[in-house]
Amino acid sequence: MSLPRRRFSRELKLHILAQIEAGQTIAAVAREHQIHPTLITQWRQQLAKYAEEAFSGNGRTYHEEARVAELERMVGQLTMENVLLKKALTRLESRSRPTRPDGNK
Repeated sequence: MSLPRRRFSRELKLHILAQIEAGQTIAAVAREHQIHPTLITQWRQQLAKYAEEAFSGNGRTYHEEARVAELERMVGQLTMENVLLKKALTRLESRSRPTRPDGNK
Protein backbone atom coordinates (compact mmCIF):
# COMPACT_ATOMS: atom_id res chain seq x y z
CA MET A 1 0.00 0.00 0.00
CA SER A 2 1.51 3.32 -1.04
CA LEU A 3 1.29 6.56 0.85
CA PRO A 4 -0.40 9.55 -0.72
CA ARG A 5 1.92 12.05 -2.35
CA ARG A 6 2.93 14.88 -0.05
CA ARG A 7 2.15 18.44 -1.08
CA PHE A 8 4.13 21.40 0.09
CA SER A 9 2.71 24.90 0.23
CA ARG A 10 4.46 27.83 -1.38
CA GLU A 11 5.09 29.30 2.06
CA LEU A 12 6.80 26.14 3.29
CA LYS A 13 8.99 25.96 0.20
CA LEU A 14 10.03 29.58 0.63
CA HIS A 15 10.67 29.00 4.34
CA ILE A 16 12.90 26.00 3.56
CA LEU A 17 14.82 27.98 0.94
CA ALA A 18 15.21 30.86 3.38
CA GLN A 19 16.78 28.47 5.89
CA ILE A 20 19.35 27.49 3.27
CA GLU A 21 20.02 31.11 2.36
CA ALA A 22 20.58 31.77 6.08
CA GLY A 23 23.47 29.32 6.05
CA GLN A 24 22.07 25.91 6.91
CA THR A 25 23.11 23.04 4.67
CA ILE A 26 20.69 21.42 2.27
CA ALA A 27 21.23 18.07 3.97
CA ALA A 28 20.38 19.44 7.43
CA VAL A 29 17.23 21.19 6.21
CA ALA A 30 16.18 18.09 4.28
CA ARG A 31 16.54 15.92 7.39
CA GLU A 32 14.65 18.45 9.50
CA HIS A 33 11.68 18.49 7.11
CA GLN A 34 11.99 14.82 6.07
CA ILE A 35 12.35 15.52 2.36
CA HIS A 36 14.96 14.52 -0.19
CA PRO A 37 17.80 17.03 -0.77
CA THR A 38 17.25 16.80 -4.52
CA LEU A 39 13.76 18.21 -4.07
CA ILE A 40 15.19 21.26 -2.32
CA THR A 41 17.69 21.70 -5.15
CA GLN A 42 14.82 21.61 -7.67
CA TRP A 43 12.94 24.24 -5.67
CA ARG A 44 16.03 26.46 -5.66
CA GLN A 45 16.29 26.16 -9.45
CA GLN A 46 12.61 26.93 -9.93
CA LEU A 47 12.84 29.98 -7.69
CA ALA A 48 15.92 31.22 -9.53
CA LYS A 49 14.31 30.71 -12.94
CA TYR A 50 10.74 31.86 -12.26
CA ALA A 51 11.08 34.19 -9.23
CA GLU A 52 7.59 35.35 -8.18
CA GLU A 53 5.83 32.84 -10.43
CA ALA A 54 7.59 29.89 -8.79
CA PHE A 55 5.36 27.54 -6.78
CA SER A 56 2.21 29.31 -7.93
CA GLY A 57 0.00 26.37 -8.81
CA ASN A 58 -0.95 22.75 -8.37
CA GLY A 59 1.25 20.87 -10.79
CA ARG A 60 0.52 23.10 -13.78
CA THR A 61 2.68 26.01 -12.74
CA TYR A 62 4.29 26.75 -16.07
CA HIS A 63 1.41 26.16 -18.46
CA GLU A 64 1.91 29.63 -19.94
CA GLU A 65 5.43 28.70 -21.02
CA ALA A 66 4.11 25.54 -22.68
CA ARG A 67 1.39 27.56 -24.44
CA VAL A 68 3.98 30.01 -25.78
CA ALA A 69 6.06 27.12 -27.13
CA GLU A 70 2.98 25.64 -28.80
CA LEU A 71 2.09 28.96 -30.40
CA GLU A 72 5.67 29.41 -31.64
CA ARG A 73 5.51 25.99 -33.30
CA MET A 74 2.23 26.95 -34.96
CA VAL A 75 3.71 30.23 -36.25
CA GLY A 76 6.63 28.32 -37.74
CA GLN A 77 4.35 25.82 -39.42
CA LEU A 78 2.09 28.54 -40.82
CA THR A 79 5.11 30.47 -42.11
CA MET A 80 6.31 27.38 -43.98
CA GLU A 81 2.85 26.80 -45.44
CA ASN A 82 2.66 30.46 -46.50
CA VAL A 83 5.99 30.22 -48.33
CA LEU A 84 4.87 27.04 -50.09
CA LEU A 85 1.58 28.61 -51.17
CA LYS A 86 3.34 31.72 -52.49
CA LYS A 87 5.64 29.55 -54.61
CA ALA A 88 2.69 27.57 -55.94
CA LEU A 89 0.81 30.77 -56.77
CA THR A 90 3.81 32.19 -58.60
CA ARG A 91 4.11 29.03 -60.70
CA LEU A 92 0.38 29.01 -61.51
CA GLU A 93 0.45 32.67 -62.51
CA SER A 94 3.44 32.15 -64.80
CA ARG A 95 1.70 29.21 -66.53
CA SER A 96 -1.62 30.97 -66.99
CA ARG A 97 -0.31 34.20 -68.55
CA PRO A 98 -1.69 34.46 -72.06
CA THR A 99 0.82 34.88 -74.86
CA ARG A 100 0.35 37.53 -77.51
CA PRO A 101 -0.09 36.59 -81.16
CA ASP A 102 3.16 38.39 -82.04
CA GLY A 103 5.13 36.00 -79.75
CA ASN A 104 5.79 38.46 -76.90
CA LYS A 105 4.50 37.94 -73.45
